[in-house]
Amino acid sequence: MIIYRQHARVLVQGMTGKQGSFWTEKMLACGTQVVAGVNPKRAGERHLGLPVYATARAAMAETPFDWAVMFIPPAAAREAALDAIEAGASTVVILTEHIPAQDVIAIHHAAARRGTRIVGPNTAGIVTPGEGFVGIMPGHNGNIFQPGEVGVISRSGSLGTLICLNLTRAGIGQSAFLGIGGDPMIGTTTRDALEALDRDAGTRAVVMVGEIGGSMEEEAAAYAAGMSKPVVSFIAGRASPPGKKMGHAGAIVSGAFGSYAGKRRALEAAGVAVADTPGEIPHLLRAAFGLPRTAEGVTLHA
Repeated sequence: MIIYRQHARVLVQGMTGKQGSFWTEKMLACGTQVVAGVNPKRAGERHLGLPVYATARAAMAETPFDWAVMFIPPAAAREAALDAIEAGASTVVILTEHIPAQDVIAIHHAAARRGTRIVGPNTAGIVTPGEGFVGIMPGHNGNIFQPGEVGVISRSGSLGTLICLNLTRAGIGQSAFLGIGGDPMIGTTTRDALEALDRDAGTRAVVMVGEIGGSMEEEAAAYAAGMSKPVVSFIAGRASPPGKKMGHAGAIVSGAFGSYAGKRRALEAAGVAVADTPGEIPHLLRAAFGLPRTAEGVTLHA
């Protein structure tokens, strides 16, 4: 499961740390069903009113959970992820970046063996407005996220936040935000997320926020070509200097492979409307539904 639903129980690994505590409070306030945390040094205590366990496996035995989210430093990320996977988590949201490549490979191998969905590494998380969020996206902020019918996919948390802010200001609510992460080896791809939103009954249209590097947008374009739901996209990195390392670790361009021009061509050939700037996205959505552009705001309903 990629889209968070309020019935899903969440375990926070690293809940007692500064960031873990801050975001757990926000998740709880937003409606996320956080049930427990993990910190081996504080096992047996309660934090934010929730039980703290030494491991995810110990938590599962006493306080069952469905999702796990990791506020864990890179050196300890492999152990924490494998713990959550072996405990039986259906979805593990890995916020951590700079995890050693061999550790990421081990995590993905274990997840594939157990049937666990990995979101990330280096993701900002998942938001379902009106139900909750998992991660470090500002899902608690009603000025940015509002319930609606447009699904948003993004490698970047900051770009995803900007897009959702623009949509909300234009009167367009979101069915879900799916932050897939910016690392080269991620567990959930743009195409995976697009397929999930295509199947979601509450989603009428999709905004796909991509960036230079890799081939995920091209692979998603192949799927989008067969969708009945409108898809609008924005690709970051149009003005990036050739040969310069920028942004996410996955934003690697080799020759024409992974270039802005190549991605845009593939998307437009699949019938996806591509915005030149994030501010154009609300207007492209209205055009996709045959609705007039208005100065007062943008909604999906005439």
